[in-house]
Amino acid sequence: MNLLLLAATEIAAPGLAEVALARYPARAGWWPPQPGRQLLLGLRDGLIGEGVVEHVGEQRARIRFTLDRAPPPALPLTLLLALPRPKMLRRVLRSAAEIGIKHIWLINSSRVEKSYWQSPLLAPPMLDAYLAAGLEQACDTVLPRVELRTRFRPFVEDELPAMTAGSLRLVAHPAAGAPLGPAGTGHVTLAMGPEGGFTDFEIALLGGTGFAACTLGRRVLRVETALPVLAANLFPAGFSNAAADDATCRPPATAHR
Repeated sequence: MNLLLLAATEIAAPGLAEVALARYPARAGWWPPQPGRQLLLGLRDGLIGEGVVEHVGEQRARIRFTLDRAPPPALPLTLLLALPRPKMLRRVLRSAAEIGIKHIWLINSSRVEKSYWQSPLLAPPMLDAYLAAGLEQACDTVLPRVELRTRFRPFVEDELPAMTAGSLRLVAHPAAGAPLGPAGTGHVTLAMGPEGGFTDFEIALLGGTGFAACTLGRRVLRVETALPVLAANLFPAGFSNAAADDATCRPPATAHR
């Protein structure tokens, strides 16, 4: 964790936070923090700044802080993701938050097992926890929005055209002939299928709403690997620009990755 992400409920007074020690597991040299410890922190959906631990009690740490700068810019990418198996979902959501994706649609596909939709990991508090972990790693504060759609065809035919108007529409597909290249400066909506990819019917349905199939090459990657590779190919300058923006991510020397 590189940034302590504060919730509004943890603000005890202006410039003062009370954080439960039980929020994180104990880790030598990092948590619970010692009085005088400097921390990089940010307010959820708000600004970033520095804090100093004033007091550590039996249950809570009191942190005095100042917020003075904006979080890093969002990646101009909306993700349509066929619901992966629960273990992979945790990793993909954290990765999506780390690279700056702010809108994620978890959608169905004929190759998505029905049991995945019954997973307790889809409960809002669980999704929130995975996304927040990604933000804390990336020194960001703006939580991505996640929406669920359990019926593929109605979503593609009835919602997707208006939702993606003005966006470059791409679907990652191992069998596609066109290689993926930089997207330029506009917004991109990227669809990613389940393990094995979307079916031919689903690819055709997406194609009917303006989605062009593209590939990263002959290697077939897992979703958790493919997502950051796709994002880096689409926005080759985006990550370096974001990292340099106003020196936003400036963890103290004692921060641990």
